[in-house]
Amino acid sequence: MSDLSAPLMLRGLRRVYRTEAGELSVLQGVDLVLQAGEIVALVAPSGAGKSTLLHLAGLLDRPDGGSVVVAGRDAGALSDAERTAIRRDTIGFVYQFHHLLPEFTALENVVLPQMIAGQSRHAAAERARMLLASFGLAARSGHLPGKLSGGEQQRVAIARALANAPRVLLADEPTGNLDVRTAGGVFEELLATVRRERVAALIATHNADLAARMDRIVMLREGRVVAG
Repeated sequence: MSDLSAPLMLRGLRRVYRTEAGELSVLQGVDLVLQAGEIVALVAPSGAGKSTLLHLAGLLDRPDGGSVVVAGRDAGALSDAERTAIRRDTIGFVYQFHHLLPEFTALENVVLPQMIAGQSRHAAAERARMLLASFGLAARSGHLPGKLSGGEQQRVAIARALANAPRVLLADEPTGNLDVRTAGGVFEELLATVRRERVAALIATHNADLAARMDRIVMLREGRVVAG
């Protein structure tokens, strides 16, 4: 499969932060390609730039050099409105903390992003129920987040990230705030769903055991991506 058909392609990505002490170069030419259905672990010490890389790949920030190509579109050539549309329709995000809307049920949290994208309420609810059921939450879909366990809340957050059938999933320590047993179960469900839906996933983690379950491990070293 050619790089041009890849859901996510990063080329020569650079990011420099300007501080009172001078310039801090965090990313110094990152090259990375993710294919459909591929799950890649991103491993690096704290402060090495994992979150910065995910923000650039997810079009939440703009690089100081290089390119981010999502589903064949070079994001550097797009307007802010076009970048927002790609984030909504093509990229899913999962964070360490679930960030669910507390006043909405689990089902409604997964329905809302679909309706914002233009899906009908009926179709959105149907997909939301399917996703929640795949994460073992069929009986909990009508509960507010405050009535769910930490693991259940994170399962809802993952279902929400997959709601609009993204081509790319970006996850920043998605099980980092869960106990070991719960994290393992949530992670297995995440991997199974990503593979079933043929999503290209980049998952930042400190957990070596979780990283070993993925298809490939890459590391951030001196501002560049190297094979793990």
